[in-house]
Amino acid sequence: MRFAFIVDPLDKLKAYKDSSIAMMRAAQALGHEIFAMQRESLLVRDGVVSAMATALRVTPDDGHWHVPLGSEHHRLDAFDAVLMRQDPPFDAEYVAATWILERAVTQGARVFNDPRAIRDHSEKVSIAEFPQFTPTTLVARHADDINAFIDELGDVILKPLDGMGGAGIFRVRRDEPNRNAIIETLGGFGTRSIMAQRYLPQIAEGDKRVLIVGGEVMPYSLARIPKPGETRGNLAAGGTGVAMPLTAREQEIAEYLAPILWARGLLIVGLDMIGGQLTEINVTSPTCMVEIAQQTGLNIAQRVIEKLAAILR
Repeated sequence: MRFAFIVDPLDKLKAYKDSSIAMMRAAQALGHEIFAMQRESLLVRDGVVSAMATALRVTPDDGHWHVPLGSEHHRLDAFDAVLMRQDPPFDAEYVAATWILERAVTQGARVFNDPRAIRDHSEKVSIAEFPQFTPTTLVARHADDINAFIDELGDVILKPLDGMGGAGIFRVRRDEPNRNAIIETLGGFGTRSIMAQRYLPQIAEGDKRVLIVGGEVMPYSLARIPKPGETRGNLAAGGTGVAMPLTAREQEIAEYLAPILWARGLLIVGLDMIGGQLTEINVTSPTCMVEIAQQTGLNIAQRVIEKLAAILR
């Protein structure tokens, strides 16, 4: 089969930990053809969606992980599957890409995750559909509402709705002298909505990434444990990743969500949980497959490709 991956520029990807590259390697090992394209090359001409795609041979060498085999324009429906793996921020151009990809779907392209589902599932706000699993959470724009939330709970996490990798996340206590400045900065002086959540001290045990592939819950999470003096567990913020079997509560939440999210066309989902509570539902380009494979031997990237191949037969 022919699999096209929409990814960030190839020279920017970190092969030693990148889940998209892990999937490319798994696909090649299973005999499939690999192509890469950038979101910027997507275009619609007279209603037909195409993009510049580069055929690749991938290698196990993280320093020189790919060999380009030539680039040319392809209709997206010329591939057996297109995997949308572009990293956030989820901005206007990201939304435009989902519109274009949705048009490609109407022409017969198979796109994963489904572009409409990506667009409709804010990685932050989507947890509001499942309040039974979440910490006390507020999404608001007005500073008065956010300040009242901080005053009520006393210790909260503030974060932007379009961030990733821990960027822009603040822990704010009731007595924080800079809290107004933090709210103004995150909220763009009242022009952007932000999320506030009750601070969970269990973050010391890790911000756990639980992966779901095609409605199947993977049995290990990656606990991203903050470095000393840090609130954020994100690996990009210096956290340490430790693979752990799912707890009973994590399994319960993931098993409840898995069929719902899969029915919406979300092939790969990364649930974030702290202390057995759901804090985010990641659908753009969930990661942590490589770390889990290295520590447990569970090859989630291969599971993704096998699931794809089964769907497409």
